[in-house]
Amino acid sequence: MENKFKFIENPQEQISDIKDYIFRILSNWKWFAVSIIIAFAIAYYVNISAERVYGLTTTIAVKEQQNPLFASGTNIAFNWGGVSDKVESIRKSLTSRSHNEKVVKQLDFYVDYLKEGRFRLEDVYGKTPFTLELQNNQFQLLNTNIKIEFISNNSFNISVDFDNELNYNLINYKTDKVNTYKPKVLETQPYSFNQYINLPYLKGQLKQVEDFKPTNGAVYFIRLNSITQATNIYKNVNAKGLAGTSLVELSMQGANKNRIVDYLNKTVEVLSNYELEQKTNYARSTKAFIDAQFKNTSDSLKLLENTIGEFKKQNDIYNLSAQGSEIFSQTTGLDQMQKQLVDRIEYFNNLESYINSHSNYSKIPAPAIINIEDAAITGMVGNLTELSIQKEKLSNEVTSNHPSLKLVNQEIETARNVLLENISSLKSTTNVTLTNSRKRLNSYNYKLDKLPNKEQRLLNFQRKYNLTESNYVFLMQKRYEADIAIAASVSDISVLDSAKDTGQGSILPRKSFNYIIALLLGTIFPLFLIVAKEILDTKIHRAEDVEKISPIPLLGVVGKNTAENNLAVFLKPKSTVSESFRALRSNIQFLFGRQSRDKCKTIVVTSSVSGEGKTFVSINMATVFALGGKKTILVGLDLRKPKIFGDFGITNEKGVVNYLIAEEEKSAIITKTKVPNLDVITSGPIPPNPSELLISQATDELINSLKEEYEYIILDTPPVGLVSDAIELLKFADSTIYVVRQGYTDKGMLRLINEKYKKEEIANISIVLNDFKVKNKYGYGYGYGYGYGYGYGKYSNGYHEVEKKKPFLKRLFKKK
Repeated sequence: MENKFKFIENPQEQISDIKDYIFRILSNWKWFAVSIIIAFAIAYYVNISAERVYGLTTTIAVKEQQNPLFASGTNIAFNWGGVSDKVESIRKSLTSRSHNEKVVKQLDFYVDYLKEGRFRLEDVYGKTPFTLELQNNQFQLLNTNIKIEFISNNSFNISVDFDNELNYNLINYKTDKVNTYKPKVLETQPYSFNQYINLPYLKGQLKQVEDFKPTNGAVYFIRLNSITQATNIYKNVNAKGLAGTSLVELSMQGANKNRIVDYLNKTVEVLSNYELEQKTNYARSTKAFIDAQFKNTSDSLKLLENTIGEFKKQNDIYNLSAQGSEIFSQTTGLDQMQKQLVDRIEYFNNLESYINSHSNYSKIPAPAIINIEDAAITGMVGNLTELSIQKEKLSNEVTSNHPSLKLVNQEIETARNVLLENISSLKSTTNVTLTNSRKRLNSYNYKLDKLPNKEQRLLNFQRKYNLTESNYVFLMQKRYEADIAIAASVSDISVLDSAKDTGQGSILPRKSFNYIIALLLGTIFPLFLIVAKEILDTKIHRAEDVEKISPIPLLGVVGKNTAENNLAVFLKPKSTVSESFRALRSNIQFLFGRQSRDKCKTIVVTSSVSGEGKTFVSINMATVFALGGKKTILVGLDLRKPKIFGDFGITNEKGVVNYLIAEEEKSAIITKTKVPNLDVITSGPIPPNPSELLISQATDELINSLKEEYEYIILDTPPVGLVSDAIELLKFADSTIYVVRQGYTDKGMLRLINEKYKKEEIANISIVLNDFKVKNKYGYGYGYGYGYGYGYGKYSNGYHEVEKKKPFLKRLFKKK
């Protein structure tokens, strides 16, 4: 029974052992070191070359400030109450284009002050010995650097590096109009501070900054941008409402802290002034209305006064009778009350009309010159205003079908209906009071009719005068209230923490973060390449690779040949390669059956493709058997690509082909070699029909006759992956050696031989890993158990010849 080595089949690759995989990755430590050094160098360059960016903040409080001199509901700056959307409005205003345009214009931030830095033109706003004051109604050069070069402490030259082939733009900041400018050659003349600069592209003055004297030769640049360009840059101010408070935090980032500080503080100042102006607009409009009414009332009062005087003089009546005085005192109060009730009913009608005709109730008109005595009405209007503001916020966040928005709409409808019912009820009550007042007034009018005609007319004049006078006093009081409201009003915006340069460090570039990223990328990048290479690499590198993809046993490994030709065992008998072939000689004995041990043994050597070292293994296996005292013959059966003759220094004129075509006898094709006990039969001339020759009867006769004369026959056959000749020759084999080469043989090439081994079409086959070089990245290496001998290094001294490593330059020129 033949001794066959059966291993557990595992045709699919498995994941490598974790420890082995880690060793393979760490073996590429040089790539990691180089990658990390390069990454740190890049991070260092970024850290020193990137523009420094600073971030500053200011905090403001937004709270509707009411004038403490007035009570709610009676003053000229009436407020319905309810929640306010002031914080959101302020936040939106701070990021609006119109507001930021005002700030840019007030700060002249469309002018850039620059100075040449190490990597770029640096923004030096607030660090220059001058400021530019433009004549805004004149045209100025747009988006081009204007060079200011000081030639003394007080004088400087102005120049622009124009390209004469290009056209440039000039802008008029007053009209925002842009013209085209064709550069002209101009004579350079010095200018001094405060001197008017009248150039075709620049009109204005340079104002010297106090306590800041320029140095001789200092060079600065100014660049003018359009208002729109500058506004778009500064519109990125971040206004964030702090949750649960009425505070807004403004933050801004930029390369110049002076510019950020000035902009943040100015934007708060501009908005505060604007809000104060808007806040007093109602009082100003009311005051204008009251002034007009006050003038009319004053004129009416003077007219009535003159009329009463003339009437008394003409009719010779100066005082009312006792009865007339009583009627006058009673009717005066009723007249004043009646006027107030009429005004109140008119306002209720206007309020009712507004609610019925509008859907947005966030700006319900407040009463100007009447008092709302019913607190319920004030509360209901405040509730309706609050719900309306809440609806506006939700409308910007959710769709119209959202349940929360539907709920708010229902609450608004309910509050609206309740408010209309209360207004209607209040109107009815006021009308009843007005009707009763008129009835009482009619009873006094009845008594008035009983007085003499002259006294009646005098009493009516005095009633009108008294009513007008009371109205005059009321309007005067309201005008005083309006004046005080305007004078005493304060902005709803107060600064809690203004922007200030306290030596804050830059927020960009984040140096530590960049170095961490460099470390990560420097580690991940080579790791990715190594893993990708491992995944995409389909070559065989280790003995473990062979074991994973093939059930065929591994006979041994052979190191890299360093001899002049393929006669490695003969030329260097003490080398590690020679020792590995001796190990193969010992291991292959286990593949022969007991019955064939005393007979001639035929070993077929093949591979997948050309270049895997099949001929090298054949020659040295034959040599190692011959040196062991065994009569051995090496037969070259690779008829398409004969090779073995060159290494032995013989010709290929006669060989196997000549015998197979009956041209020569067996004895004529056998050649003695310089290796004791080793004969060689070369392939001979390349035939046109190699396959037919190898399967002929003559091949069987040749092999059988050689078995009678030799102890070992080594057959060097063609690659099985390219031609089918070797498959036909396997029938002569007592053992078959299948050669694979480290880093050369593709893993998929073993598929054909694996299938034949599984089907038991091939017996006693084993694999030899050729051209093996111990590399740390391929794990622990193979050797002792697979016939590699004791390996390289200091432990082989005295046992093997150690190949001395040639200098780098010699190896380099040898490769070239």
